[in-house]
Amino acid sequence: MDDGKPTGPQAKWWSRPAEGRPSRSGPENRKPETRAPESQAPETQAPENQAPESREPESQAPENQAPESREPESQAPEGREVQPSLPSGPPLHEPDEYSTPPYGGPGPWAPAPPVQRPTPAHGTPVPPQTAPLPPQPSPVAPQATPVPPQPSPQPPHPAPVPPQAAPEQPPYATAHGAGVPLAGPGEQRSPSSQWVQYDPWGAPGQPLTQAGPPAGTEPGKRKNRRGGAFAGVLLLTLVASGIGGGVGAYIERTGGLTTVELPQASHDNGDRAPESVAGIAASALPSVVTLHVSGTAESGTGTGFVLDARGHILTNNHVVAPAGSSGDITVTFSSGETAAAELVGKDSGYDLAVVRVKGVSGLKPLPLGNSDNVRVGDPVVAIGAPFDLSNTVTSGIISAKQRPITAGGEKGDGSDISYVDALQTDAPINPGNSGGPLVDTQAHVIGINSAIRAADSGKGTERGGQSGSIGLGFAIPINQGKRVAEELINTGRATHPVIGVTLDMKYTGDGAKVGEKGPEDGPAVTKDGPAAKAGIRSGDVITEVRGQRVHSGEELIVKIRAHRPGDRLELRLTRGGKELSVTLTLGSASGT
Repeated sequence: MDDGKPTGPQAKWWSRPAEGRPSRSGPENRKPETRAPESQAPETQAPENQAPESREPESQAPENQAPESREPESQAPEGREVQPSLPSGPPLHEPDEYSTPPYGGPGPWAPAPPVQRPTPAHGTPVPPQTAPLPPQPSPVAPQATPVPPQPSPQPPHPAPVPPQAAPEQPPYATAHGAGVPLAGPGEQRSPSSQWVQYDPWGAPGQPLTQAGPPAGTEPGKRKNRRGGAFAGVLLLTLVASGIGGGVGAYIERTGGLTTVELPQASHDNGDRAPESVAGIAASALPSVVTLHVSGTAESGTGTGFVLDARGHILTNNHVVAPAGSSGDITVTFSSGETAAAELVGKDSGYDLAVVRVKGVSGLKPLPLGNSDNVRVGDPVVAIGAPFDLSNTVTSGIISAKQRPITAGGEKGDGSDISYVDALQTDAPINPGNSGGPLVDTQAHVIGINSAIRAADSGKGTERGGQSGSIGLGFAIPINQGKRVAEELINTGRATHPVIGVTLDMKYTGDGAKVGEKGPEDGPAVTKDGPAAKAGIRSGDVITEVRGQRVHSGEELIVKIRAHRPGDRLELRLTRGGKELSVTLTLGSASGT
């Protein structure tokens, strides 16, 4: 070849005849391939999900024109490779790294610049190619006369890829069992070709060309990264859950992460209304004391209250009775101080006694009220030491007045029986409250707590039948207590009002019946006594005292002792079925 044009049919080194296609001699009837001008800007690589871009489409030939066909290699025997002749001498131009001919459009032997196919998405099938990939010329290529390209619409081409040196290979190799030419020595292959999967003649250690995602984006690596990220998130979730659970448990047990401060009312000065229970207790407690009595045979505990600054204290007779004539009496004040006390006087008929402490200063007497002014329903406060619990305060009301009660009688001769025209209250009173004050809303004493009605078995206290309060408490009216206390302090003995008769205590009818005989078989009506002077006789039945109905002998005694000696009383009685009214002046008798 002298001018770069073919002189006749010859084998072309870059192609191989396709089986079953007609061949044509000469390039005149062959439509040359066209390529995009080099000035056109390369486009970026297509995304993975885009179908692979095909090579330049050839322009459609008219119907009367045969489609382009490759020159048959008739001179070469089947299976034998024909090498093109190479010009001698140095190359006419510098090697073009893009394999672009220096004179414009490519000649029939110059392939189009290499293109980079977009990598198909993983698992996307690639359609088979209808024509083999043309080889790229080596740096030393034969000169050829440029053939002007035929105008045809061209799609944009991706950016060219710089050539890479390839090891020498045989000019032909088969892939997937088809006669597809591979790149020859010094030629550039497209790494994304779907037909170049394995090169048995490649140099040892050369990496194989694989179809699939680009390097560094293999699914295995992506899966490993996703697995690592998932493990990290899982670990972080477990740690956060553990911390959150611990914090929640701590909050549940302690109520919060900080110190809990509950709302509370501000501190006040402690002042209370004087008529309230707290005000009454605050005023009366300093005057109330607890007595501890011990004798040769027994001991007991009771309550008392201060009568004056001289140290006189009023209490019940049955509280100090265990001391006898030589026992010990100890007084404990509300402040906790203690002092020894001595007996001043006592009276079993009224169940009252007075003791005195010496060497104690700052005593606060408890003011006395008037029991005649008390009305049923009035609020009251009881203060004492029930079961030796000092300074105990209970409250209630006056349940009734002038309840005739008798207490004592343990001796059997009646000398220790007390007759009380008592105030009844529902303020809780228990053993140990005896001798304590019952005060009104002004903290004035209106009674001395003395007796209770207990719901016991009826065996008596001497058999261990002691019981607590059931809301039935009784107090000696302070008017009676005041008179007896004054007599005990002044004379050491108390006087009792009397009418001068002996009563039949076995009478079961309504009223108090005058007996037939007195003590030691004497007369039942004392001679020249108040009853004799009023005209009362044996067998008379007294039914009223000052208009108050009398139902028994005990009630008559209670009504009489509720007055002072010398008081005038109007009595109603029955004699032989007739009712009579008499008036008498009460006499006096020394108590015990």
